[in-house]
Amino acid sequence: MKKQRSLFYPIFIFVLAQVAWIVIVLLWIFRYVASNIIYNHVGERITPQLVSKSANVLELVGGLVLMVTASVGLLLIFRNLTDQMKITGMYDNFIANITHELKSPLSSIQLYLETLKSRQVPPAKQTEFLNRMLKDADRLKNLINSILEISGLEQKKIVFNYEIVAAGPTFRKLLQDTAGQFNLSSQEVIISGDAPCSCVIDRNAMRTVLDNLVDNAIKYSEGPPQIEMKFANKAGHLVLEFRDHGIGIAKKDQKQVFQKFHRIYRPDIPNVKGTGLGLYWVKEIIKMHGGKIHVHSEGAGQGTAFTIDLPVYPTAKTRYINNLLKLTQKRKKIERGENEPE
Repeated sequence: MKKQRSLFYPIFIFVLAQVAWIVIVLLWIFRYVASNIIYNHVGERITPQLVSKSANVLELVGGLVLMVTASVGLLLIFRNLTDQMKITGMYDNFIANITHELKSPLSSIQLYLETLKSRQVPPAKQTEFLNRMLKDADRLKNLINSILEISGLEQKKIVFNYEIVAAGPTFRKLLQDTAGQFNLSSQEVIISGDAPCSCVIDRNAMRTVLDNLVDNAIKYSEGPPQIEMKFANKAGHLVLEFRDHGIGIAKKDQKQVFQKFHRIYRPDIPNVKGTGLGLYWVKEIIKMHGGKIHVHSEGAGQGTAFTIDLPVYPTAKTRYINNLLKLTQKRKKIERGENEPE
């Protein structure tokens, strides 16, 4: 309701302005037509020096051009205003979500500490409380780190350690590590296909990609998650298809899922926690590796498939990939204190 009220006034002003332009144009045309009618009736009685029909035409054309230009300019201003309002709304949602995400573990830690301070807690319970506090502290640390890393990624301050790896075994191991982190069994995560090729990646960054995709699959599954990842080497590209069997994504929402702060709100979606940054982060990491990511879902209840396309080394995007490797080698030399040759 609040969103509808916030959009009402800009839309009303835009429509009113367009009506005003149309009225002005119609009055201009009416004046031109009326002048011509008057001229046709009494033109012969007027001194030719006082009449300039071409001037009237130029006046009309110039006025129309001015009106159209002003109308287009107003349309662009309105569109930019609408986009800005949308970004502001998404930012407000992000602040609300991130505040909740930060307060939840902090409240939990505070509760455990107050309990330990106010009463005698058995040793077994103390150990349990400490483990839970450590878990909440890790959750806080990961959340803060993710926000800082996304900020650094946007400002080109994140440094990746690119290296040449065997694609199939590397991604298989990364996904197995991610599955272990989320306590998923081999029946819940199925890996198939083969990719006998090499690619250039940062292992930690790709682990972040898989962590976010698995986390999303768990959040948006109504029961135990069923995740499948297939490898393929197609025309010089490593193709990873990451598919879940969750609640799916409506067609109209699929183009927006990679936008920063964007979260999909539907009545049938479970009340999941998040900041709206995970898939945006995934897209940016893949982009920094010279790849692309796409999402596809047949709709509600049909699951979701994310397709990652990475260049195979050294057959695709050779210049770009070699630059990534050179940057990594140069940085490592600087860290070791080795000077670059002049």
